[in-house]
Amino acid sequence: MSYRLPTLAAAVLLALAPDAAGQTLSERLTPLIEAHQGEVAVAVKHLKTGESFAHRADVPMPTASLIKLPIMVEAYRQAAAGKIRLDEPVTFREADKTPGSGVLSTHFSDGATFPLRDAIRLMIAYSDNSATNLVLAKIGLPATNAMMEGLGLPNTKVHAFVFRPDSSLAPERSREFGLGSTSASEMIRLLELIHGKQVVTPEACEAMLEHLRHCQDKRLGRLLPPGVKVAHKTGSVAAVRTDAGLIEAQSGPIALCVLTRNNKDQRWTDDNAAEVLTGKIARAVYDHFEGKTPTAATQPEELRQGAAGPLVQALQRTLNARLTPSPELTVDGDFGPATEVAVKAFQRQSGLAATGVVGSETFKALGPLRFDDEQEVRIDDVNAAPLAREPRESLAGPPLVTCKAWAIADARTGELLWSHKPAEKRDIASTTKMMTAYVVCELAKADPKLLDELVTFSESADKTSGTTADVRAGEKLPVRELLYGLLLPSGNDAATALAEHLGPRLAAVGGAATGSAPANASRPFIDEMNRRAAALGMADTHYENPHGLTAPGHQSTAQDLVKLAKAAMQNDVFRQYVGTRQHAAKVTGPGGYERTIVWRNTNRLLGIEGYLGIKTGTTGAAGACLVSWGERDGRELVVVVLGSTSSDARYVDSRNLYRWAWSQLAK
Repeated sequence: MSYRLPTLAAAVLLALAPDAAGQTLSERLTPLIEAHQGEVAVAVKHLKTGESFAHRADVPMPTASLIKLPIMVEAYRQAAAGKIRLDEPVTFREADKTPGSGVLSTHFSDGATFPLRDAIRLMIAYSDNSATNLVLAKIGLPATNAMMEGLGLPNTKVHAFVFRPDSSLAPERSREFGLGSTSASEMIRLLELIHGKQVVTPEACEAMLEHLRHCQDKRLGRLLPPGVKVAHKTGSVAAVRTDAGLIEAQSGPIALCVLTRNNKDQRWTDDNAAEVLTGKIARAVYDHFEGKTPTAATQPEELRQGAAGPLVQALQRTLNARLTPSPELTVDGDFGPATEVAVKAFQRQSGLAATGVVGSETFKALGPLRFDDEQEVRIDDVNAAPLAREPRESLAGPPLVTCKAWAIADARTGELLWSHKPAEKRDIASTTKMMTAYVVCELAKADPKLLDELVTFSESADKTSGTTADVRAGEKLPVRELLYGLLLPSGNDAATALAEHLGPRLAAVGGAATGSAPANASRPFIDEMNRRAAALGMADTHYENPHGLTAPGHQSTAQDLVKLAKAAMQNDVFRQYVGTRQHAAKVTGPGGYERTIVWRNTNRLLGIEGYLGIKTGTTGAAGACLVSWGERDGRELVVVVLGSTSSDARYVDSRNLYRWAWSQLAK
């Protein structure tokens, strides 16, 4: 049996049908793939309609732990053939301990015994490396590859026992691909065979799907609506992130595989770029297929135990509202025993047969379902309610902008010229790093040798979430270089590293308000940030961290950021950093290896003549922010925008405010 996804031309044709949002599958996915910094292969197939998408789907790629899916298939194939027994006990020995992912090596004792079936569950659900080697020892290392060849999937191969390179069946392939290899199209075919109950017995295929549903890494489903089930397996090593599985959508199962390698972002964090990409692709695929107008074929006529999805969520909300007392159901989209009990209670309350199945009579008794958590809407009230209109827009005054607060000030005097809600306290995201850099640059002004000090990245700095300078734990570089990593790519990790490096010194000299020993190395530095804010008259500003990730009480105002910008830009070192568009630096790692990092400034205004800095910032709580410094005809202005609706909008808001301000000053 051999199989390939459709040729590129055929796949493109299949992906050209627009969805309800007017976009084709290719139009949804291609921008996501092209924006990623790394190699990507993707394959998609709706198993009911056959609609497909393929991007480099036939290119062999590393699997990392994704190869454990084919290993599981071979184990169930051998069990069905009577070669092994799934209830056969396996014993975990001290010699079986394997580093990396899993629970056996860290939580199980030497001599622990459990069925082979449980080892398979650990291999899939927790990606347990020790359990994988136990399974491979039972089925034989070459067996999986032979089965994949027989299925017409020649690129899908396991090369060695996990973390046992000396056991490799193909040393050259091991060097190229690591633990295993596959292609996106072959993973789609394998998933299609499992779902179609064709690769082993129907009972075995269902058991394998149940293992896949218990995968603890929620990468593929991280952005899907609550209640949407996913049966999948992931894989991760430093530069490789993979995932393949089935999205169990209402319109039918969707097979999806995302393989990446040579990723620039190699952090072990929840916001790793390749893992985020996988979630975004899965959501785009889901929206493409589920966003179409439901038909009778995709809308269930009855809901019963085992159903899942948005309609079940609406049922649960409605039952919570209609029953007295409320059953307080968890609105998770899974029709389980608790939901069935509530349905029966409602049916008895309504004089219906208590079947626990929601059919037409029960739907009618429930009335309009609640698809959100807002108060119940009455159609007549909505249609009759008058809606107020704002007065006609004035032609006078500053331009319309998307930001929630803004300020325009004379850069040399700090005088506030025009503003909107300048004193409103708001989250400020990475504009926080203006103060982080200001503190460092002022310390360096007093002691220039500080800029040459080496900063060694800690694990906590490396694991700081969000934007990154891409320096890894154990690597080191001078403060003068790390400031570029702080201010150009807006590295949250760089902010943590600088605060950890300088914090103990500030505590030792009493430069920060620390009443007792700090709970962490960064605390004295953060206290110094607050001390300097107070000294600058930033009365409505408080810092809880050096990077700007959302934290209670971590806020400032547009007018306070004007004060900080004026003070910071008087420091020549600070001014030079924030005006730099790109910079390359060398970092040194443990053992003495060296590598080069290139940082590019996130402030797009620097690409336009007349703009001199300063700092961007974006979080969900803060919106898109920008503090900027512009010069025209010998006059300099500071413009602060906080809470713009998007990254693009903050630049449009800022440029419109500058243009208006220059025109006012020219009168």
